[in-house]
Amino acid sequence: MKILVIDPRIAGISGDMFLGAIVDLTGVQDPLYRIADAVKDLLDYVNDIKLEIKDVRKRGIRAKQVFMEIDEHFHHVMASDIKENADKLCSKVELSEKATDLVRKTLDELVASEVAVHGFEPSKAHFHELASADTLLDIVGTYALMEEAGLLDSEIYAMPPALGGGYLEISHGRLPVPAPAVLEILKRHKFPVSHTPVEAELTTPTGAALLVNLAHRVTSFIPPMTIEGVGYGAATGEFENVPNVLRLIEGSRGELIMDKIVTLETHVDDVSGEVLGHLVGKLMEEGAIDTAIIPMVTKKNRPGHLIKVLAELDNYQHLVNVLMREAGTLGVRIIETPRIVAKRIKKPVPLRIGGKEFRVRVKVSKAPDGSIINMKPEYDDLRSAADQLGISLREVMELAKRDIIERRDEIEKVVLGQ
Repeated sequence: MKILVIDPRIAGISGDMFLGAIVDLTGVQDPLYRIADAVKDLLDYVNDIKLEIKDVRKRGIRAKQVFMEIDEHFHHVMASDIKENADKLCSKVELSEKATDLVRKTLDELVASEVAVHGFEPSKAHFHELASADTLLDIVGTYALMEEAGLLDSEIYAMPPALGGGYLEISHGRLPVPAPAVLEILKRHKFPVSHTPVEAELTTPTGAALLVNLAHRVTSFIPPMTIEGVGYGAATGEFENVPNVLRLIEGSRGELIMDKIVTLETHVDDVSGEVLGHLVGKLMEEGAIDTAIIPMVTKKNRPGHLIKVLAELDNYQHLVNVLMREAGTLGVRIIETPRIVAKRIKKPVPLRIGGKEFRVRVKVSKAPDGSIINMKPEYDDLRSAADQLGISLREVMELAKRDIIERRDEIEKVVLGQ
């Protein structure tokens, strides 16, 4: 599986930094020139665009920087105009539906943030910074480059962006960094941030919108992977102690995956069975990987229970709150644990159960040598089939298992996409 890590902890993220980083990582740059030509043809308020990609150094770090000179004149541009222009541009440069959908979502993100900040109706609003051709070039260019390089099919991780400090000048006046639209975007997605002591705008609204729409997961550490490429994209400006760059890391991982999880533990001796049953469901509903309740003898020989919860690193603090609130415990032990798990792929497969065909998700687990460890149907789908057939879940599980064994090769090809 291909992995892409977007690392904006150094000096934040902007559209032009993203473009430069992708070009540096992949060597792909032709789509940018095609998009620049298409923008000149499509937008009557754009007179000329000069695009240049250069190698630069930022505090000793070599990076690619995208320079744009745009001669444009526009006054009142509505949200609908911006989206219509984007659709025309995506069509002209033949972006896929997947990439085009990401362009739309990123623009919607920017429009929604401006609406939330200024409190006006999108149909009546005029967008100045967002209507500029360089915003379209940044957004459409990012997805075009990623598609050309095959990065859109990667598992994409994002690290917390640095926001910066000081003040910036926008069309509405002088405002403190980060810009209100950046805060609105990150707030909406509950996106964590990091800190770099720089008195400048590091993360821009376009950079934030790209980040939240591309990221499948947010992480504070580089995930387990074999690193295969690193790219740096630069922005204009020099900082005293920080290179003004965005970093992209590309890699892959094999059939065994190593990562870290958190184990939460607590003892309770005064909680009823009804509360414990509810607690298990609540923890799983709130994102726990797994939950176990183990009978035990506590201090003073009282009967009690050991509650163990497995949690992702980015969610364990929330689960601590759930555990304390629901169980009434006053303390929770937190243990960070490395683990190795087999690669698992889950896809819906037509299974024959009780004379009927049901779409059942089947999970295939693979060993490091690529061999199949296990093929297991999803519990919720089997339960639904049992309800429809009017027979026991146990019987449905046996019938599904028998069909998987009989059609193993066929089902394996479906799940693995062979």
